[in-house]
Amino acid sequence: MDEVFKALADPTRRKLLDKLFEDDGQTLRALEGRLPMTRFGVMKHLKVLEDAGLVVTRRSGREKLHFLNAVPIRIIHDRWIDKYREREVSALLALKAELEDKDR
Repeated sequence: MDEVFKALADPTRRKLLDKLFEDDGQTLRALEGRLPMTRFGVMKHLKVLEDAGLVVTRRSGREKLHFLNAVPIRIIHDRWIDKYREREVSALLALKAELEDKDR
């Protein structure tokens, strides 16, 4: 998970993931055209995302297509976000029930 958090910590990498979410299966050239950075910069960020498992690639002829892999993000959500949100929801439901009991 450390690699995923490291990859998500950078705003440029998050922007790359957003671009893949909008239009999955893009080439390096297409991604380079959507960001104000050099080809080498995009390649460097894609490598970090691939190492973290957030991007997977597939060859199609001479092109290498990049795809978003949302599974690591979902694992983080389930492990670090969802369980804490459950506590808040439970507290709000308890407060609602208590306030409704006072009205009676």
